[in-house]
Amino acid sequence: MGVHQYFKSLSDLEQIIRCPGKFKYQEHSVASHSFKVVKIAQFLGTVEEESGQEVDWKQLYEKALNHDYAELFTGDIKTPVKYASKELKQLFSEVEEEMTRKFVEKEFPAEFQDIYLERLKEGKDETLEGQILSVADKIDLLYESFGEIQKDNPEPLFLEIFEEALRTILLFQNMNCVEYFLEHILTDMLSERFTEHHELTGIAMRIIEEHESS
Repeated sequence: MGVHQYFKSLSDLEQIIRCPGKFKYQEHSVASHSFKVVKIAQFLGTVEEESGQEVDWKQLYEKALNHDYAELFTGDIKTPVKYASKELKQLFSEVEEEMTRKFVEKEFPAEFQDIYLERLKEGKDETLEGQILSVADKIDLLYESFGEIQKDNPEPLFLEIFEEALRTILLFQNMNCVEYFLEHILTDMLSERFTEHHELTGIAMRIIEEHESS
């Protein structure tokens, strides 16, 4: 038993590649994704705070930093597969939760187990911090897929991922940070010049229009 195994596992997260089995011009690890989500969540939290919301920064940072640690046990599962149905997503969540619990109980001293069970649990909940995490996670996914589309990756999966990520972000459109993202950041993204520019812009506008009319 010892925290040594936990520290050692952090390097393993650098070896878990996101969206495995598909050709990519740029690989992204779970570790790098977690770092980017923390930075994105920090900005989104700043927008919320400047808009008058009270942000629990400790909660936000812990949720964002730890949100994909369970992929140490399951690996990264392609987004369209993981979210194919509510039942399947729930099953994945239960497996991740159980494997994380067993790891914490085996490797952490008793006095720290409750703390780390709380820190490593699913962070996407109904709190403001949980919602910011949900949005930040999808924004990074949007940028990962955007990077491949921008480089003319012929794999259609990345268009699917882009669509799924944007649809999920729009579910939080009532949030100040999402309104800011759509008005200022997404528009900058779509204004960049690249081969698939018109197609991607059309897809994004269609998704937003569908959401607004539903």
